[in-house]
Amino acid sequence: MKVEQISIFLENKSGRMADVTSVLAEGGINIRALTLADTTDFGILRLIVNDTEKAKSILKENGFTVGKTEVIAVEVKDKPGGLAEILKIIHKAHLNVEYMYGFLEKHENKAIIIFRFDELEKSIETLKNAGIGILKGEYIYSI
Repeated sequence: MKVEQISIFLENKSGRMADVTSVLAEGGINIRALTLADTTDFGILRLIVNDTEKAKSILKENGFTVGKTEVIAVEVKDKPGGLAEILKIIHKAHLNVEYMYGFLEKHENKAIIIFRFDELEKSIETLKNAGIGILKGEYIYSI
């Protein structure tokens, strides 16, 4: 039920994203989803890729600071209010969303949202009990 995500810490300067994506491309790594959060001095690029361990290794070999985090991929009804429905369930259970981002693939007429929670196991259980679909990492990596 969990999805592995890598986080890369980047200096906030021109060309750093090109460097990361070039290194991954040369290593045959396909990016499935991404988000970038930045501050004045640095950014955190979060990626879901088709081969997490290989990507992490290649990036480290090329001097990047890389971490691995577990997130979940949640099916969301692709209609107005679909995300609000999920967030109400999360709020009712007093769960904290650390961050989330959209995934550029539809799955069975549903959107996919990547969530990072501070209590991952409790969040998975809560969403499953509410009938919300959670996608396996293997499926996400293969899209």
